[in-house]
Amino acid sequence: MLAGTLTSGCAKMSEGKDDAAVARAEDAARRAETAASRAEAAAQRAEAASTKTERSFKRKVKK
Repeated sequence: MLAGTLTSGCAKMSEGKDDAAVARAEDAARRAETAASRAEAAAQRAEAASTKTERSFKRKVKK
């Protein structure tokens, strides 16, 4: 009886730890996805700024 209770308690405790680990992993995945999205947006902004600067330079050279 005691062994069954201990086993059951350990299983529940283990399950709780697994749930917490899964939640942490999901949070980490969301943070990574957000970081990747921000990096992609920053790259697009940098490319747009570079193109704008290049056009401005070409106009100045023509004058």
